[in-house]
Amino acid sequence: MIRGLIIGEVITIVLIGGLWLWLRPRLFVNNRQDSVSSQNSEAVSNLTGSTFAQVNDMPIGAFNYGGSTAWASIRQLVDSQIQNTRPEFQLLYVNPTDSSPGSGAGIRMLLAGKLDFTQSSRPLTDAEQAQAKKQGLTIEQRQVGMDGVAIVVNPELEVPGLTVEQLQKIYLGQITNWKQVGGKDLAIVPLSQSPENADTLLFPNQPADKQNLSSQVEYVYSTTEALRRIKTTPGSVYYASARGVINQCGVKLLPLGVTSEQLVSLYREPVVQSNQCPRQRNQLNTAVIKNGTYPLTAKLFVMIPQNQGQEQQVGEAYAKLLLTEQGQRAIAQAGFVPVNSQEIAAN
Repeated sequence: MIRGLIIGEVITIVLIGGLWLWLRPRLFVNNRQDSVSSQNSEAVSNLTGSTFAQVNDMPIGAFNYGGSTAWASIRQLVDSQIQNTRPEFQLLYVNPTDSSPGSGAGIRMLLAGKLDFTQSSRPLTDAEQAQAKKQGLTIEQRQVGMDGVAIVVNPELEVPGLTVEQLQKIYLGQITNWKQVGGKDLAIVPLSQSPENADTLLFPNQPADKQNLSSQVEYVYSTTEALRRIKTTPGSVYYASARGVINQCGVKLLPLGVTSEQLVSLYREPVVQSNQCPRQRNQLNTAVIKNGTYPLTAKLFVMIPQNQGQEQQVGEAYAKLLLTEQGQRAIAQAGFVPVNSQEIAAN
């Protein structure tokens, strides 16, 4: 009986061993397939969650760039992150010597060979494209984000808001008093940077050199100058990058809409009142820019010369960095709307 039990155990061990030998290669294949599948999932995750460190073929050296003042927070936040991660790729912002800094000045400097690439808050004008063509050059406009165009007034001005048409009529000289748009009897003083140098466009379907503003428009050197004028001139109005003015004290942003029944504010709730500033500051409601309910927006472009040289390589590399998930998240953190994914948010 004992011998029978021993023989039975031996047969069981042999059967189990044989079954293991038969299953082992199959289990190895399946495990290997699971491992490969896991690696592929990780690779996909890395592709969709790309970082500055994963961008290949980065130029090495120090490179000049310039352009839009609306990009200031990107240069402070995003570009500093790039420098920390990719120290071999050094960026130097160059101010113009003959005009105020801005999109137009940056494009002129790019065409003059003074910059490797430039940042712009508007598309190229017909004149800029013609100049580039004359030089045998093509400039690619690579969009990396979006901004809103804010309407800035004195905080004492009591107007519910403006429609896009009313705003444009103000700058065409067809509306000259705030009582024409629901305010009190007060002359309107429209302020603007020169359209060629401005970082935002009032007529987005027209290039900067064809904005045709009224002779009543008073031109300012910069947004800083415009904000000073608004604080001391109750009837003044100015349009600018929303990110650049949203948290300023001593001025307010008017709601804007396609119709007077559809006015949309750029302020994120809860709105900070003027007597609470600067202890607290208003934040930009990027959702109304992203979903298209705010009717006047600006695109952020990296302008890249297509010359097969260093400038093109540098501009391409910078645009690639901004279009990674890390770059787009940083653009959102800087207060703009990213373009790479509807899901990216500034956490």
